[in-house]
Amino acid sequence: MDHPPDPELVFNMDLKVVKMETPEGCNLILGQSHFIKTVEDVYEAMTTSAPAVKFGLAFCESSGERLVRVEGNDEDLKKTASKNALRLGCGHSLVILMREAYPINVLNQLKVVPEVCTVYAATANPLEVVIAETDQGRGILGVIDGQPPLGVEDEEGVIWRKEFLRKIGYKT
Repeated sequence: MDHPPDPELVFNMDLKVVKMETPEGCNLILGQSHFIKTVEDVYEAMTTSAPAVKFGLAFCESSGERLVRVEGNDEDLKKTASKNALRLGCGHSLVILMREAYPINVLNQLKVVPEVCTVYAATANPLEVVIAETDQGRGILGVIDGQPPLGVEDEEGVIWRKEFLRKIGYKT
């Protein structure tokens, strides 16, 4: 027997795409966390895993005062991270902008921060975030990171990849 949907449980949702701003020479890490303590713990994870890193981080509270909490050691990156977080507007989202280190230098340490739930992206590419918006708020559905592939690497591409990784010191 079919029953009409409960109007208290059925609602509309809008899909939106938010473009993130990544300054020249920076990488952006986008994640989801769950507690105001995130700001201080992520700051510690960043500075202890890559001491030379310059970064700004912004965390969107989803209850209480619902502020964007901001930390970091670079004022410009802090401002841009907070602008990205406000534009995104998703509760408990975490935006980190960094330079003078790569995400590979900090991702493992970020993933073990107790408050960090998910890392959606770690990239220097143009990044778009697909969000859903309801009467309650906004949530991240996924990301569009860079552009689609143009083909499959050939032997020359394999050689280039291997040489590049050794040139930048990630393989010996």
